[in-house]
Amino acid sequence: MRNLQSLLREITQLTINIENNFPELYNRLDENPMTIPSEANPKINKEILEDYLESLKKLLRDQLEEHKIK
Repeated sequence: MRNLQSLLREITQLTINIENNFPELYNRLDENPMTIPSEANPKINKEILEDYLESLKKLLRDQLEEHKIK
């Protein structure tokens, strides 16, 4: 089971990887619904961070699959 610090570290590393190696995908991160809170002061907890990490991984997997097909 991961703690908040390890989740944040993994999110940061993955985001940096996307920024450096997939700039076209990095530009789309602002459009990711996971990054747009629906409330004024959202509570951030472990579950939310895990969901966000998984959404980043899925975006990257989808991007890699799309480029593999082309």
